[in-house]
Amino acid sequence: MKGNAVYAQSGGVTSVINASAYGVIKEAQRCDYIEKIYGGFNGINGVLYEQLIDIQMEAPENIEGLRYTPAGAFGSCRRKLSSLEKNRKEFERIVEVFKAHNIRYFFYNGGNDSMDTAYKVSKIAEEIGYDLVCVGIPKTVDNDLPITDNCPGFGSVAKYNAISIMEGAYDVASMHRDSTKVFVLETMGRHAGWIAAATGLAHRSPKDGPHIILLPERLFDQDKFLAKIERTISKIGYCVIAVSEGIKNKEGKFLAESGLVDSFGHAQLGGVGTIISDLIKNQLKLKVHTAILDYCQRSGRHIASQRDVMQAIACGRKAVEIAGKGLNGKMVTIIRESNDPYQWTTGYTDIEKIANVEKLVPDEYISDDGMHITEDFKIYCEPLITGEDYPPYLNGLPNYIKLERHLVKKILPEYK
Repeated sequence: MKGNAVYAQSGGVTSVINASAYGVIKEAQRCDYIEKIYGGFNGINGVLYEQLIDIQMEAPENIEGLRYTPAGAFGSCRRKLSSLEKNRKEFERIVEVFKAHNIRYFFYNGGNDSMDTAYKVSKIAEEIGYDLVCVGIPKTVDNDLPITDNCPGFGSVAKYNAISIMEGAYDVASMHRDSTKVFVLETMGRHAGWIAAATGLAHRSPKDGPHIILLPERLFDQDKFLAKIERTISKIGYCVIAVSEGIKNKEGKFLAESGLVDSFGHAQLGGVGTIISDLIKNQLKLKVHTAILDYCQRSGRHIASQRDVMQAIACGRKAVEIAGKGLNGKMVTIIRESNDPYQWTTGYTDIEKIANVEKLVPDEYISDDGMHITEDFKIYCEPLITGEDYPPYLNGLPNYIKLERHLVKKILPEYK
């Protein structure tokens, strides 16, 4: 089936999501079944509002630069589509835009909620009888998509956080005699603690931080936590802590819940590092320093994992490959073939099995006291942060690109 294609990005961005875009574009330019490839401007919004970026008009050097550039070059979104029953008009509009521009292939690059959107689009096209192949491309720093061994974006954020806590620990080790006794690093991770767990890769000896890792998979026990801090300081003089933003108290409530929700309906979190630091200051009377990496951790392309970049590109290329086989409603997966030596390949699964499902850190990766990781986790995670893939630099700073983002002429009436 010949026709045009749309690639779009959704959800929180990563340092390698544009590498997946690069993989899609390069493979689409090579194959004979995709005639033109467009980009959805700000995710699925670009389809609904017929704001399609003409990738053919982008300078070749900008396309090449995508593999080195963090965040979403095409613009992302947090728009969650309604169910087919509640708002069929929304989905019919998407198909109308596809028909108007002869779009036969839709590539959606995102996480749990994005796969829900991709699945719904694939179903409405089938119902209407429009020939469309919809393929999901995994992306999330949270590493919480099921079935796939890991998610593009995670290896780099894991590397960033492990390096950050390692360097912070060196600082505290230098200063703890007369100054800071505790360093707290807050990581992303609402329900799944993969990112916080990854900081444990820096713990190469008993003295190395982090000494405590607080994961959302375990309810926060204040007494046990404070007691472990005191034991750690009595042994080595200081304590380094990683805390996931989504940890909960014994009642199962987020410590950092603000009462606000995002457009996906998720509780808005942030500031748990400060909450934990204040607890230590008030209860143990210790000097504490706190770091919240926030957006920096997920867009830190300057220290991205080389393996993460390669897997992101491979997932983009694989999406085009399976689309050419007419496999509608699939998501690309990463398959781990062996640990020693580490070997991997790409495959695919039904999007329906991915949509709105979260993969948590399993028990065998969490220490018995619930406040650190096991060797099994290190075996799993270390290969994912391997290698460096530095971007080109200009005057001491990364030379990232910005797309021109020329929009295709609209054909349909404005969408309201």
